[in-house]
Amino acid sequence: MKLLTLLFFSAVLALPQTQSDPRQRVRAVRDMVKQGQEGIPNIAPYLKELDLDVRLEAVKSLNEIGGPKTVGPLIQAARDNDPEMQIRATDGLVNVYLPGYIKTGISGTLKRAGGSVRAKFSDTNDQVIDGYVEVPPEVIQILGRIARSGVSMESRANAARALGILRGRAAVPDLIEALYSKDDQLMYESLVALQKIRDPASGPKLAFLVRDLADKVQIAALQAVGILGTREAAPNVRDVVLHPRNQKVKREALEALAMISDPADHPLFIQNMADKDDALRAAGAEGLARLKNPVDLPFLDKAFDAERTNNARLSIAFALVSLGDRDLSEFGPFRFLVNNLNSAAYRGVALAFLTEVLRDLTARQAIYPLLRAATRDEKTGLSIVLARSGDKDSLPYLETLQTDPDPQVMQEGVRSLRTLRARLP
Repeated sequence: MKLLTLLFFSAVLALPQTQSDPRQRVRAVRDMVKQGQEGIPNIAPYLKELDLDVRLEAVKSLNEIGGPKTVGPLIQAARDNDPEMQIRATDGLVNVYLPGYIKTGISGTLKRAGGSVRAKFSDTNDQVIDGYVEVPPEVIQILGRIARSGVSMESRANAARALGILRGRAAVPDLIEALYSKDDQLMYESLVALQKIRDPASGPKLAFLVRDLADKVQIAALQAVGILGTREAAPNVRDVVLHPRNQKVKREALEALAMISDPADHPLFIQNMADKDDALRAAGAEGLARLKNPVDLPFLDKAFDAERTNNARLSIAFALVSLGDRDLSEFGPFRFLVNNLNSAAYRGVALAFLTEVLRDLTARQAIYPLLRAATRDEKTGLSIVLARSGDKDSLPYLETLQTDPDPQVMQEGVRSLRTLRARLP
């Protein structure tokens, strides 16, 4: 009899989810976090609990532990029908491939009201994994499913953001489907994700939003068709430039035309370089940069000398270098681009322009001699640019940077070298 009693209580302990207090199971899951990676297999079964608090504690614990071993359980958690479970699982999956994301994702802003969940999305959405990081197809698949048909608009928008960060190209159809949701946040996050994924084929499918009534969505759509070079959108974008709802939209529309770079817009670029708005002057110069018409060189030379705002002057310098000016003297346009890698305000702009410029071999060969005496910010910036736009000729220079005595330069050199090698055939 004692043996039977002992066996009965053993069975009860083996089935805590059906036979014990949910609060005890929550505490049990919390304690398993102390086991680290070894605790993951013990936590995973609690994702199937009937009690939501227990399931939530399980996904929180997995996110706290982190690491590749949590991917399988987090995919399971992402299939849950509760929006908070989907959001926390999504952030956890991103955190595996972009460590630290869990601290900046929307999980920390969640507020529940019964079955409803609200989250605060930050305006900053510029994160993306390094080019050498590989994400399993099943992760992209589950995130795509949530973006398309998650249980709440918040979980769908969060999944769309995650797909952009992870460059989930296989989920492009899901993101396109999300554009028809009529929810501004979901549409915006999907558009930004498509910008990051950079699949040109998606451009014509999102172009209808360049006339959207919400500024946030319209601007994201304009940026997307520009980045994707969607020529089919040019007539509508041109019309937005000529009949803008406001000045901000006009700037983004002209910037989009500058990236699409249709020769038909040459007069429009010239015209806007005389505008009192420095952002429009900058966009006009960028349009001329990408058209690469040598006839514009004298005009751009004069504009570079006359321009007094850093914003427009950077764009004019970009245009001059794009048209073949390789002057790296102290006051030359090429040197001006490199110098702005030292500027907290304009480093991102300089990085983007140099990324385009250094796709050209002669431009890369001109820049290599600068690396030895460059500042820390110039070395790290050029390292990032060479990772994105370099070729086999860039390898020796990045190999040198990865042995630089400055730890920050060395760290960026190692990362950039991995990214470049992953890009090369």
